[in-house]
Amino acid sequence: MSEISTALTALWPLTSSAETDWLLELTGDGVTGFMPPPLPDAAWVLNAMYEHVNGPTEVTYDQRHRARPADGSVQPMIVAGIDLDAVGTATGGGLGRADHPGADWRRLRWSELARRTGDPPVPDGLLPSRRCFPSARRDGSWPIGIIPPTEGSLDRETWNRLIDLLIAHSPAGTRTRCLAYYNPLMLRHTDFENLHVRAGRLGDAAALYDNPEAEFSPSNLWAEDRSWVVGTDYDLWATKVAGPASLVAAVLGDAELEAVRLPWAP
Repeated sequence: MSEISTALTALWPLTSSAETDWLLELTGDGVTGFMPPPLPDAAWVLNAMYEHVNGPTEVTYDQRHRARPADGSVQPMIVAGIDLDAVGTATGGGLGRADHPGADWRRLRWSELARRTGDPPVPDGLLPSRRCFPSARRDGSWPIGIIPPTEGSLDRETWNRLIDLLIAHSPAGTRTRCLAYYNPLMLRHTDFENLHVRAGRLGDAAALYDNPEAEFSPSNLWAEDRSWVVGTDYDLWATKVAGPASLVAAVLGDAELEAVRLPWAP
């Protein structure tokens, strides 16, 4: 057992999957993550994206991807006689956890990219996802000078800052008892009958991010008293925070996070 796995088990032992029953009743199916309604308020925290200090280039991720098989440096991927490199589009971005890419990269705010492209950060009626910022892409692919948000997980910086705010707005602070749920799609051995739920303290939430069983932040994290719930859908670029108005106001006003209200998805 790895050192990380040992720490996770000690701080966040597995508990009954029945702990999610109230979320199932509240929100419905949680296969990709339970999306809570306002409790009584809610906001969406946007996953981080990054831009190279030299700015975006004309070359897209798809162009770079196709150039590699063409120059012989990488063998094409053939499945059932189909050249997947020829029929698919490498859009850029990824799935799961993400760290800051390094000194040559800076945080690119959704609001900044929206001003640059003329696209709204999140189009009316949609949720934050790969459908955002169509004007920033060419033939569906991002320029290689931009690292778009990953799907299904908060990035590490955003996770850490959000946990700080949850601690500050929970009466028991770091001692707040919490539950964490990882949806079956995240796990190497999916089990749709026995959901993966762990119990622990909010002050130990850092261990949840590096769970070796899932390369994602938890689908849901909530206070045992159900005063707030955090929900990250497997297919989205953002995390919903539902809870007291004071918590939501702090999330929306925080300088390190980027968060928005979506009137069509409160």
